[in-house]
Amino acid sequence: MDMKDDSDRGISSMGPGTHRPSDLVSRVTATLAVVDFDLPSDDDPRRLAVRRWLADNPAPSGRQLAEAGYVAPHWPSPWGIDADPEHQLIIDDELARAGVRRPSNTIGIGWAGPTILHAGSDEQKERYLFPLLAAEEIWCQLFSEPGAGSDLAGLSTRAERDGDEYVVNGQKIWTSFGHVAAFGILIARTDPDVAKHEGISYLICPMDAPGIEVRPIIEMTGGHTFNEVFFTDVRIPVENLVGEEHRGWNLAKVTLANERVSLSGGGALWGMGPTAGDVLDLVRASGGVDDPALRQRIAALHIDEEILRLIRMRTVSARLRGETPGPEASVRKILADEHGQRMMALVKDLTGAAGMLADQGPFGGDPGMWHFGYLFSQALTIGGGTGEVQRNIIAERVLGLPHDVDVEAGRSWREARTAAVSGGT
Repeated sequence: MDMKDDSDRGISSMGPGTHRPSDLVSRVTATLAVVDFDLPSDDDPRRLAVRRWLADNPAPSGRQLAEAGYVAPHWPSPWGIDADPEHQLIIDDELARAGVRRPSNTIGIGWAGPTILHAGSDEQKERYLFPLLAAEEIWCQLFSEPGAGSDLAGLSTRAERDGDEYVVNGQKIWTSFGHVAAFGILIARTDPDVAKHEGISYLICPMDAPGIEVRPIIEMTGGHTFNEVFFTDVRIPVENLVGEEHRGWNLAKVTLANERVSLSGGGALWGMGPTAGDVLDLVRASGGVDDPALRQRIAALHIDEEILRLIRMRTVSARLRGETPGPEASVRKILADEHGQRMMALVKDLTGAAGMLADQGPFGGDPGMWHFGYLFSQALTIGGGTGEVQRNIIAERVLGLPHDVDVEAGRSWREARTAAVSGGT
């Protein structure tokens, strides 16, 4: 029995104003035709331009990719090519087809670069952006402190002006890549006698400056990504100030918004590593699974990945249009972090009892980075802004719920610190 026969049988039972099933199918099909997630065809001139460049540069260096504008195509010339969202996706697709990987400098390209582009001086853009894009100089982020994590604006690291230099004293923590970075984006307090959000400045910090000590934090993975960084009378030239003195908090928010976009890439580990698609490939290659509960979890994983992909397209599109990432970046980060943890837990379950061993992979296959990923995934809902903080952002900025009571309102940072130390209110 075909659809036409079935539809005709239902006509007499449908009340006034209702639609025949065939009409509904047509309307849905027409609607879906408008929502097109396919990229332009192979003969698109933008595709052909990238292919010609790749033919001339079959194994491009990071500097060649940067100077061609292919590392951050949405950036303005000369660092990018002012690519619109579709153009950037075309470039991404062509680079992937050619097996060409962009330089790896997550914090530099994803967080520091956009902030310097947004508020840096012409001299700062000229000095830092191309080496940053080419990953010739790795960057780190000097934001979090032992006493200022979720309440980042409560930071204590001081930068006191001394002529043409700032003298920095304090401590930062959870500094990814601090042990290999050439530069760090540093926020420090330059005026302690105003409200905590108002007396912060944003500086470019050379990581080889005298007085900087970097201590490793070894993770339970056995690896070393994070660090503690101590500043003792570190001198940073005033020319390294990004934007205006005491106005660094607004720039920090730009960086954090871009951070949440960057941490929400395709891979399950803050945009890196394997994807849910990789898990599905493993399941298919093994002949599938029979357990209904596992099958349901695998299906849910695929659904989650598609939802995240579509949200990311929306977020990236807004970012490429020059719009500052908004609360949707927090939405996606919450979903992506929890998705990554569920994915790694599922892979462990697919490994069975052997999953207790570091050298065993799913279905008895190559362990790859699955064991490392499972351990590392525990950090996902903490780093880059905890899931709880992201939910507060969504509650306040999207749902319009009231802000938490600020017990420090009306006080300067110094007054609030004094009250906290003395136990007063």
